[in-house]
Parts: sequence; C-alpha cells; structure tokens
Amino acid sequence: MKITEVRVQTFRYRSRMVRDAHGHGHPGDEHDATQSLLTLTTDDGATGNALGSLTPAALRTVNEVVLGEDPFFHERVWNHLKERQRLNLGSLPDRVLTVVDLALWDLVGRVLGQPIHRLLGATRESVPAYASTMVGDDLPGGLDTPESYARYADWCVRERGYPAFKLHTWQPPLPGAPSVRHDLQACSAVREALGPDVPLMLDPFHYYSRLEALELAKGLEELKFLWMEEPMDEHSMSSYVWLCEQTALPICGPETVEGKMFSRAEWIRAGACDMLRAGVGDVGGITPLIKIAHLAEAFGMNMEVHGGGVGNLHVLCAMGTPGLYYERGLLHPFIDYDATPAWLNSPVDPMDSNGMVHVSAAPGLGLDLNYDYIRDNSVD
Repeated sequence: MKITEVRVQTFRYRSRMVRDAHGHGHPGDEHDATQSLLTLTTDDGATGNALGSLTPAALRTVNEVVLGEDPFFHERVWNHLKERQRLNLGSLPDRVLTVVDLALWDLVGRVLGQPIHRLLGATRESVPAYASTMVGDDLPGGLDTPESYARYADWCVRERGYPAFKLHTWQPPLPGAPSVRHDLQACSAVREALGPDVPLMLDPFHYYSRLEALELAKGLEELKFLWMEEPMDEHSMSSYVWLCEQTALPICGPETVEGKMFSRAEWIRAGACDMLRAGVGDVGGITPLIKIAHLAEAFGMNMEVHGGGVGNLHVLCAMGTPGLYYERGLLHPFIDYDATPAWLNSPVDPMDSNGMVHVSAAPGLGLDLNYDYIRDNSVD
C-alpha cells in the first residue's frame, strides 16, 4: 500500500467569528470564511482525511515526503517532516505536520476498521469537559464584565451541564487590558456564582511580568482555582520555575512554546510546571502528543490537553494517566457551539447533559463529513 495522491479542497462557509488586531476571536457579523480538507489516497483507493490548510510551499514539501510512502509507516513520515522543519519552519510549521499526521492516522484507522483511540490503546470512551470561554470583550451581555462571566458560568454549569469552567480574560487591544485586578474580579465573581466545589481554571494575558503573574497566582490560591496557564512568555522557562517556587497554585504548561516533546521534557526536569500541557495543534499531531502523554505518565504528572477536536479527544481516551478534562470551546453567550458546522453531518465532540464528551466509535478520526456541502461550496 502506497500513498499516490495528496489533495487539498478549500470550501466556503458562513461564519460569525471575527478576529481583533491581536488575533483573538469574538462574535461578529456573519461573513464568508474558508476551511480546507486534506485527503491522502493510496494505490488501492483507501483514503484518510483531516481538516486544515496547506500553503503551496507546504504542499510541495508534503508531496516530496509523503508520496510513495506506506501510510502504516506514519512515524517515519512524521519524523521526516519534523527534520524538514529545520531549514523550512516558515513554510512548514507544526500545524502542517498536524494535518498530515491526522490524515495518516485517519487512513490507517479506516483501513483497519478501528477508531484511533483503540489503535493507541484505549482507556475510556468518554471524557468530562470544561467550558472554555473566548477572551473578554466589550459586547454588552457578552463577556464584558465580571458579572457577565459569572452569569455565563452559571448557565454553562447549571443549565448545560459542564462540570468545570475556564476563563480566558481580557486581552489587548481592548482598552484597559491587561489588568490583574480586573482578571481577579472576574475569577472572584465566577467562584461566588458557582460555589466552592466547581473546578475553575484561568488562562490570562500571556505576557504579564513575574510580579504580576505572582499577584494573580496568589489571588487564585485564595479562590481555590485548579490551575493557571501561560501568564508569562513561555520562552522564559526560568520565570516559570520561579513562579512554581512562589505559589501553591498548580501551573499548567507549556502551552504554545515550540519544541514538541523535547521542550516538555525540559520543563519537567526544570520544575517549570506542575501539570504538563500540549495539544495536537501545538506539537504537530497525534504522533508527538501521545509521546508527551507517556512522558507525563512516567513522571506521575497530569497532561492536560490544549484545545478541542477529534485528534485531542482520541488521545485523551488513550492516556494511561488521564488528563482531567477535554477543553470544549471556545464558548461565548452569543455563539451556539453545539450547532453542527455545515461541512459535517454530526459534531466532533458531542456532550451529554452530564458534561461527558463521547469519542466516535467510527474508524479513524470518525469525522462525519458532508461531502456534498464541501463539493458544492468548493473554491479554487
């Protein structure tokens, strides 16, 4: 079995998500947006799919590495792509490795007739989710005040059934952001609304100083938060070592720092985090993420998966030392997250009324793609 075709289909859909000058997502007016589907096809007609785009330069490199390969040698393919990054990181970022790796795993799973979490060695078939908000905004009734966060947290937990809640607080370019005081006001309002027993987390501004991060951590200690992630530039690992030494609040990381499993190993060794953090999009796919999960297991640490999606969900269902939660979102009072996207026939992370997200039992990733929609809305 050899891969004979690498195909990218880009298609239009209607979106109500807009991004500010710093790249943060917010609700906005409906507009056209695009999504892409990568399909790998073998000489006997087997296919593997993953959602994600490739630039022309990335597609050329992927073709050079992937065409002619046996998809069951996906570890070799991933390592070849990783090695190509050394001199081509601008055209071959980790998100490219992610979409190729996901498509390879999907292909193998579909050939074998098994979902990926079972190929990895399943430990469970559902995971509790936490509600993960969008960043704060200035939209009346949105996430514009501490009281707005509290009202939305109350709905997420008491009405929708989430067992835990995470705040992403206000970020630049919003006037007045960032603010440790404002962040703590929102966290305090949510704690008061939900009571002492609901697990809470915070993902604040990512470039606070050491003293600001410590002030925030001390406030969250008093509020009995479960963890805080990325309050400082993660390239300064020593700042995180310092913070972990100063606070009893668990620090979860690194989230976005480069280096895949290598950087996570260094953070563990240095004592820069209490809970490890990574997601398929941060490190280049399922192949490196499962290595990181095993690394955390070897040190008796939780590995909390960053972000949602089918790849992260399958890994969560195959971890020996389970991550506590699936990150579901990003959520906002003005967005119906539970609505199935137009290019799918069913959602990727269906959650029941008890806050449990169920992994698909279908072969591969389990993407239930609406091929008619993708075809009818394709663009050159």
